[in-house]
Amino acid sequence: MASKKSKDIAETPELADEAWVSVIQKMDETYADLVHYQVEIERKNLELEQTQGFLDSVQSAMNDVLIVCDKQGVIQQVNSALEQLTGEQADRLIGKPFVELVAQPYQTKITAMQNQLRLTPVRDCEVELVGHEGGVPLAMNCSPRKDKRGRMAGMVMVGRPLGELQKAYKELNKTHAELKLAQERLIQSEKMASLGRLVAGVAHELNNPISFVYGNMHALRRYTEKLVTYFNAVSENSSRAELRELRENLRLDRAIQDLNSLVAGTMEGADRVRDIVRDLRQFSSCQEAEKTLFDFNHVIKTALHWIIKESNRPVQVDLNLPAQLMALGHSGQIHQVIVNLIQNAVDAMQQQPQARLELSAGETAERVWFTILDSGPGLPEEHLSRVFDPFFTTKPVGEGTGLGLSISYGIVTEHGGKLSLHNYPSGGVMVRLELPKQAPLSGDREDING
Repeated sequence: MASKKSKDIAETPELADEAWVSVIQKMDETYADLVHYQVEIERKNLELEQTQGFLDSVQSAMNDVLIVCDKQGVIQQVNSALEQLTGEQADRLIGKPFVELVAQPYQTKITAMQNQLRLTPVRDCEVELVGHEGGVPLAMNCSPRKDKRGRMAGMVMVGRPLGELQKAYKELNKTHAELKLAQERLIQSEKMASLGRLVAGVAHELNNPISFVYGNMHALRRYTEKLVTYFNAVSENSSRAELRELRENLRLDRAIQDLNSLVAGTMEGADRVRDIVRDLRQFSSCQEAEKTLFDFNHVIKTALHWIIKESNRPVQVDLNLPAQLMALGHSGQIHQVIVNLIQNAVDAMQQQPQARLELSAGETAERVWFTILDSGPGLPEEHLSRVFDPFFTTKPVGEGTGLGLSISYGIVTEHGGKLSLHNYPSGGVMVRLELPKQAPLSGDREDING
């Protein structure tokens, strides 16, 4: 049958030509497919080479150590950072158990890390690798590597050398210590500035009564010398006429009449010195155990007196205080706050032709308040929100530390009070201080907490 069909094709030339054309077409299609497959393979190889080159460049650029292991912890791939750390090439590291690269004291930690990895990734596990120059501490992160089915096929470990981190941490600690020291020095400088103002005020304040006492004592010495002269004459049995004449010459009657006033004046001066010393002790008593009720008016007047006495230019003061005003707190600390507030107000008026202060105080049902209004130029709006920030100051360099208002704000806040500052509509700056009048009752605390 087949021979007959071949014979038919051979005997028919048209059929033979069609068969050959069909064969040639199939061969052309097959060749085209081969060429297409060849081009596609070359393109895929090029992409694979580019991807491999990209991955190699990324791994080479990594400063952190990269290690890929199987489930048993056998190394499958490493980067150049590990080669540099260990001093060995990748081909000598691949196939080696990772635990052999770890220092002996940390090998049990690696085992625990591998067990933990089955449940959760490991973060910041500190280990030490054996490097060619000695032990190298690493902060190791380890994540599971999974296959297509989502099963754990190995693990990927990334370790950052702690040397740089420790160096950065030491530098940070050093900078923090320097900053803390600078802050302490600035606070000390502010305290010394406050102490300087205090000493100047106290010196002015003590000068008058001490000078008064000193002058009275000189007069008492002269009167004592006259009395001694007269009584010596009496003891020598001088005649009445001689004693009368001596008494008139020494003006003893006038001296005797003046003795009481001299003693009274001396006592008054001594009492004034005692009051100043008491106020000074009150100012310095900033570490009282408990807050107590104190005379708010007396603290205001004393602080004002000290600052105005020290001022190198006249300041007009309008003082509006009630007859009696009591506040709760540490009187010495509040005295320090008011001294600082008044001093700032006086400093703000240095360039004004006329310096004027308005000091007022009063009370509400629960608080006492105190305001200071100066005649200065006021503050720029952008500075109002920063005046209580530490180290912020509008004074020239070298004239202020920027800590006075910050410390005052902290003291007032600790007392449960409020300290605010704003520009007054008619000019100048108004500062308002509020303090509690009495300690909150236990029931009040419960209501507040509730």
